[in-house]
Amino acid sequence: MTDRTNLLGVHALVFAGGTSPDEMTQIIRQTKEAGYDLLELSLHDSPALDVAAARAELEAAGLGIVCSRGLAFSADVSSDDPEVVARGADLLHESLEITHGLGGTHFTGALYSALGKYGAPLSAAGRANVVSTLRDLAKEADGRGMTLGLEICNRYETNVINTAADALRLADDIGADNVVVHLDTYHMNIEEDDFVRPVLLLGDRLGYVHVGENHRGYLGSGHLDLTSFFHALAAVDYRGPITFESFSSAVVSPTLSNDLAVWRNLWTDGPALAAHARQHMLGLLEANRAA
Repeated sequence: MTDRTNLLGVHALVFAGGTSPDEMTQIIRQTKEAGYDLLELSLHDSPALDVAAARAELEAAGLGIVCSRGLAFSADVSSDDPEVVARGADLLHESLEITHGLGGTHFTGALYSALGKYGAPLSAAGRANVVSTLRDLAKEADGRGMTLGLEICNRYETNVINTAADALRLADDIGADNVVVHLDTYHMNIEEDDFVRPVLLLGDRLGYVHVGENHRGYLGSGHLDLTSFFHALAAVDYRGPITFESFSSAVVSPTLSNDLAVWRNLWTDGPALAAHARQHMLGLLEANRAA
């Protein structure tokens, strides 16, 4: 497997619900033990995070780091309210700084809205606020040699971008070379026609990938056509990170669990889940390389 080009990652919420020093030590150790190349860390619990200590532990383990987050309705950059937008912009800039402090070069997620069901379509003013805010953030990120990812989420979690075509239009309007699109198979299952055409549409503008089942449990235990998805990744010569994401109410923090509607325990053993997912993804990559 020495010629594998894609770094394989795992979401920290597979192992622990927060980012306290003890939780970070556990998360980093279990990520390394499961054989992953990088850790994706949600910044929902960032006040508890000791950035310097976490960076030292990541470097000692030889792990890469990607940070992600969504926003709250009280700090929503897609709002029509300038004060709400300003709070969201401050949170994004703070999160970018934390990512940089951890040694990361990629900051991704629903950077453009709150995570939750909206009661109305996105307004023209709200979209303009998204573009303006992310244009500023992209400029700051570029100065730090960093990349922003626009994670496409389903209609029940955002009204800003739900498909690859939506994300391309938003990225075009932001107009920054360091803004890439982030696909997630869980969300694609709800919003896209299939698992191939969105990947082909994005091509080299695809910069980050989440792999998760339709129910966010064990890979291969649901109905997603991951074979076609990995065929499509190979067709566009995607060489970026591929990160496994899964949530269970046994692990995810209560606040985030409510935001993501994680109401049941699809698994209780995070390390076993993570090890299984890595082998499953390796198998899909290997099959495409052999084809």
